[in-house]
Amino acid sequence: MGHHEHRAHAPRSIRVAVLSVSSTRTLDADESGHWIAKQAAREGHRVVAHEVVTDAITPIRNAVALMLTDAAAEALIITGGTGITPKDVTIEAVRPLLDKELTAFGPIFAQLSFEQIDTAALLSRSTAGVIGRCLVFCLPGSLKACRLACKALIFPELGHMIGHVTADH
Repeated sequence: MGHHEHRAHAPRSIRVAVLSVSSTRTLDADESGHWIAKQAAREGHRVVAHEVVTDAITPIRNAVALMLTDAAAEALIITGGTGITPKDVTIEAVRPLLDKELTAFGPIFAQLSFEQIDTAALLSRSTAGVIGRCLVFCLPGSLKACRLACKALIFPELGHMIGHVTADH
């Protein structure tokens, strides 16, 4: 079956969780996280959780575990902590949990970012993958980067990707 047929049979509504990683933002001040949640709802998905957690490996991993179990998220979009400062540990927290990594996501996102912000795109370590039957995306914390990733990459393919992740064949 080709990708057009897969898309035609893909789920239309996905349970999406949003996790913002920041030592300074509160849930009320989480501009990127709120935008992702609102955009997911506009796309017809159900937002099952939205939290802010501090930039540290254990709190990030604990939040990921809760969103996969308690919220039963099918897609988890994490924003923040993907840069290169010593505090940026989202990738270190999440990558070891991935059962499969979507190795094309980071390079494609970097190319799209490069087209918008030139060589500053080098500072992002965005990645994506699968934990169990949940898609996980790790994005920069900036609103502009979240909009780019969600509109250009994540939401256009989300149902298609979930169809593959949850397939039992």
